[in-house]
This record gives sequence, C-alpha cells and structure tokens, in this order.
Amino acid sequence: MAETELRANEIEVAASTTAGAGSAISGAAVKIPNLRWLIIGLIFLATLINYIDRLTVSVLAPVITDALKLTNLQYASLGTWFLLAYTISQGLSGKLYDRIGARRGFTLSITVWSLAAMAHAFARGLGSLSVFRFLLGLGEAGNWPGAAKVIAEWFPTRERAFAMGIFNSGAAIGSIVAPPIIVWLQLRYGWQATFIITGTLGFFWLALWLAFYQPPDRHRRLSDKERALITDLGEQEKFTPSPLHPFAPSPRWRDLLRYKQVWAIVLSRLLVDPVWWLFITWLPLFLHKVHGFDLKMIGLFAWVPFVAADAGSLLGGFTSGYLIKRGWSVNRARKATIGFAALLMPAGILAARTPDPMMALALIGLVLFGFQFWINNVQTLPSDFFSDKLVASVAGLGGVGAGIGSMIFVLATGWIVDHFGYTPVLTAAGVLAPIGTVVLFALTGRIAKLNLKSQE
Repeated sequence: MAETELRANEIEVAASTTAGAGSAISGAAVKIPNLRWLIIGLIFLATLINYIDRLTVSVLAPVITDALKLTNLQYASLGTWFLLAYTISQGLSGKLYDRIGARRGFTLSITVWSLAAMAHAFARGLGSLSVFRFLLGLGEAGNWPGAAKVIAEWFPTRERAFAMGIFNSGAAIGSIVAPPIIVWLQLRYGWQATFIITGTLGFFWLALWLAFYQPPDRHRRLSDKERALITDLGEQEKFTPSPLHPFAPSPRWRDLLRYKQVWAIVLSRLLVDPVWWLFITWLPLFLHKVHGFDLKMIGLFAWVPFVAADAGSLLGGFTSGYLIKRGWSVNRARKATIGFAALLMPAGILAARTPDPMMALALIGLVLFGFQFWINNVQTLPSDFFSDKLVASVAGLGGVGAGIGSMIFVLATGWIVDHFGYTPVLTAAGVLAPIGTVVLFALTGRIAKLNLKSQE
C-alpha cells in the first residue's frame, strides 16, 4: 500500500512539473532575461580554458623538444597519447553525460583535466609527460558531447548552430590567446610554473558553473517566456523534464550504430577533424622548423590563423540559422554551409608551397576558417537527427571517429616530417575535407528528425 502511494505521488509530481510550465520550480527567484545565452557563455569559457590547457605543450614545443631531446616522432607520440585518451573518453563521456546530466558531467570533466594540466609541471621525461597527456585527454574530451547536450536542451532548432558556433569559438579564441599568454608565462616564470597557472583556471570556472547551472526544467531563474521559446521546438520533440531519479538509462552504442546517420557523422569527422588537429599540434613547430620562428615570434604570430577560425565558428553557425529563418529547410541550410566550407580547406595545399611565412599563415587561416564553418554545422547534426536524450551519446561517437582519424594523422605526421618534410602532410590534409563531406552527404540522406518512437 505504501509503495503504491509512493508511486502515485511520483506520477503526480512528474505530471505537475510538466503541466506547470516551470511555475512550481521557479518560485520567487529573480528571473534572468535570455538565460540560455549566459549558459552558452559558460560553455564558451570552459572551451577556451580547455584549449589553453591543451595548447601549453604545443606552444612550448620548441623548448620542450630541445630540453628533452625529442625527435618529431617522439613529439608526435605525446599527441597520440592525448588523442588515444580523448578518443576513448569521447564515447564514454557521451554516455556518461546522457546518464548523469550536464551539471555533474562537466564538474567531473573539468576537475580531471585541470588536475592533469597542473601535473605536467612535474614531468621529468617523455614517459611521465605522456601519462599526463593521456589523463588530460580523458578529462578534456567530455567538453564536446557535454556542450552538444546543453545546446540541445537549451536552444530551439533554429538557434542551435549559432549556439554551437559560440561554444566552438572558445576553441578558436583559446588558440588565439594561448600563444602570447603561455610564452609570457614561460619567459617570466618557466615552463613548470606555466602549467600550474594555466591548470588552475578550470577551478575558477567550476565555481561559476556550480553557482549558475541547472537544467532548464529545474532552473529557478528561467523566465516563463524563455521557457516557452525553448519548449517550442517545431519539428523537435517537446521538452521533457529530467527524471525524478538522478541517473537515467544511457543508450547502447550498438543501437545507435544501426543508424546510417550516426555512421555519416562518425566517418566524416574521422576524415576531416585531422585537418584541425594538424595545425593545433604542429603549427608552432612548422613555423619554427620551416620559417625559422623563435619562441617570441611564435607568441607574436602563431595565433593569427585562429582569428580566422573564430570568424568561421561564429559565421558558420549564424549562416545556417539565418537561412533557416529565411525559410530554408534544415536539410538545405546545413548542406549548403557544410559544402561551402569544404571547398575552402584545400587552401592548405598552397600553404605548404609558399616561402612567405605571412602568406602561409594567411592560407592556414583560410583552412581553419573553413574547418570551423564546417564543424559547427556537423556538430549540430546529432540534435537535427536525434532526441535530446541521445544527443550527447551520438556526439560522443562522432568524437570517437574524430579522435581515431586525428590520432593516426598526427602520429603519421611525425614520421613523414622526419623523412619528407611538411609538404606531403599539408597536401594530404587539403583533400580530406572534400572527401569527408561527400561521405557525409552520401550517408545522411535528408537531414531531418528521425522517428522518435525508435529513440525511446
């Protein structure tokens, strides 16, 4: 009898939560206008910190490789250990975020990666540095499926690509601010202290996250007007409050992999994401070895292509959202922006062949502009195809594909550069984006929400 009454009470609470449109959960708290943009601002800031932490090794590569007497292949192995952990964690983090929610998920991810970033200060050789890179990859990977889940929960379809652009611009801006900040810290305090200082940034962000973030169904400062906007999902499923139990069942990978749309996302990212990782990992050394840049010059100029990447991130998300508002279908808008971006990335082939370092930086900037324009729309596809309950898991599988492709490419780059230089690598990278986009379009078919009954 008591169990029956308890279950009846739970059903009554769940029903009143759904029907009340947030009145019971909002209480008398002061509402924050346009709260969803504050939420995406927090995700942007986390991504910026994520990139500062991961780029510290890349920016200091001339110092670290000289100090530890590393070959290009040994340096590449550091990136491979990071990407191995990153690839594993993308899939696991997606399932974890769908199970425990974004609030707990981000708390776990940023704690792990911040501690790992600080641990780099205590590395004494290639072995220990590889271990810390592995741990950093485990933590940092959760940022992407977590962000996809937050965007799917907080934004209607027409705004999701732009929100994705804001979040992803954190990667570009992090790449802009990292070189001068890291070089200044290294010159003033040394490379060990640099890792300690950059690693602590995540804990300041964590305090903000725990103070401000709750999912939209439980956020007391979300206005009724904005709640109505978020729940007006058009083609999407209606907003469903979080379950009473804090842990929801997570989808099985084998079930998700039955969809050709999942394979489209995984394979296209396997082919195209290595373009981004090539320049994230190797740009400072490329400038040092090919164009004779010292550490100060790297600090002054290595950030320039990422300004273009930031513009691509914002414009890519804005463009597809603008086209949808103008009456284009989601299918037409996404494919137009993705196809346009893919045509820009072969500019890297020319960057490998120019003797002018400024021209090389400009061409690399065009590549990174195209990549960010491309990736912001591709990362929105999980929410275009699947329900909010599955978005983080699908995004995580996409990240697994990206990690596998990038890991192979980065490691191969070390061997190829040792034997043949950078020209073959940049040439190969130039053709990956068109090939990956053809694969994407061939497998996705029409971009539209799939049958929701099969996603329960």
